Amino acid sequence: MKDRTTADFKSPRVLYLAFFFPPSRSSGVYRARATANHLAAAGWDVTVHTAPREFFTQYIGSVDVSLEEGVDERIKVRRPKMGYFRWERDIRRYGRFRANMPVLANAGYNYMQRRFFPEHYASWIPHVVARALREHTRKRYDLIVATGNPFASFAAAYWLNKLTGVPYALDYRDSWTFNQFTEEHKYPDGHPAWEWERKTLERSSLTAFVNEGLRGWHAERYPKAAPQMTVVPNGWEPEILGRATYPGPTTGRPLRLGYIGTITEAMPLDVLFDGWRAAKAHPEFADATLELYGHLGFFKQSADSLSDKIPLHEGLDITYHGPLAKTDVGDAYRSLDALVFCVPGAKYVTSGKIFEYMATGKPIVSVHAPDIAAVDVLTGHPLWFGIDRLDAQAVSNAMVSAAKRSRDLTEADFEAALQHAERYTRDNTLGPFEAELRKIAGRDK
Repeated sequence: MKDRTTADFKSPRVLYLAFFFPPSRSSGVYRARATANHLAAAGWDVTVHTAPREFFTQYIGSVDVSLEEGVDERIKVRRPKMGYFRWERDIRRYGRFRANMPVLANAGYNYMQRRFFPEHYASWIPHVVARALREHTRKRYDLIVATGNPFASFAAAYWLNKLTGVPYALDYRDSWTFNQFTEEHKYPDGHPAWEWERKTLERSSLTAFVNEGLRGWHAERYPKAAPQMTVVPNGWEPEILGRATYPGPTTGRPLRLGYIGTITEAMPLDVLFDGWRAAKAHPEFADATLELYGHLGFFKQSADSLSDKIPLHEGLDITYHGPLAKTDVGDAYRSLDALVFCVPGAKYVTSGKIFEYMATGKPIVSVHAPDIAAVDVLTGHPLWFGIDRLDAQAVSNAMVSAAKRSRDLTEADFEAALQHAERYTRDNTLGPFEAELRKIAGRDK
């Protein structure tokens, strides 16, 4: 066996399987990008396998090219092929078999879903495995890290481990078999997804979840894998937002409340806007504005229906500004006096956006179920205005309270809010995770 050089030992080599990676603008891409960047900054030799660019640009229309600018230049990004059967709608791109025998082609596709891997992204797996094996032959990988969804990345890590013996770690950005928004199973008993989840978890050397609720649910269902489970919260990047400076109290001008983030169908938008209507009756809100920034949904086909849900023409002083380039996010946060944290779901939902919100040092208004996992993160934040029930009056009251606090914001309260947020920088949340990965790779000496 060839001896490794000292330089090799200083640079453990990791294969990071992240289907959604820049230029994708999916909700999980920020965690994936931050993880890859953190590993590179910590001295790892990082190779990312992600989806083909055309999948994002041509098939789902979900792209933000500015996100690529934040990828560490030391990271090698590879884009293994995949099939587009599930997404291809242009008959001119159909193969001869599918064009002439569509029913049989569809039956064959469904059969492969049942027998090979139960996910539409399954065609990515063999291309990832083949390319990773070639790379591993040239220069050995020390570790594989796979993030999901999609969970084809988990299956690829599993097969690579069986073929090469290289250990792997899993990162659940979302749940595979459990719907954290409805708290129901996604699949019936006996569905192959359950068996795939069990065997990938039991073979994993470390499995991370975004909050304790999700870790606990999976630990209970898969007790054999529970000792390897941990929590790695989401976080925020100081290099993108910078450290906020004390803005002083909001005096002598109308209040500006705002939401920054993707607007989705699952959000309690009706409650948000009804709460705003109720708040507008308060003297403090007579000339206040609600500013909305972000994409309408993650896919281009959802924009029209979401646009119809925003009451822009009712004289409520609501403005939709559209999506922001990452370089403009900081300016948008600084322009607002209080932030509206509107998210769907129940006790298993955290949302990555709350970490950026906390990093502004501004008052935060909750518009969500009162028992979601994000409450664990917000507890102790001195400028958080929570609600005990998700309805318009509770939201209105929280908005009015946040507005009053903005009017007399002290520097001490602002600094206390920033200190709370500092616990959740990406370096602080990913640091312990990276240390564990180094141990698994045998490079912790």
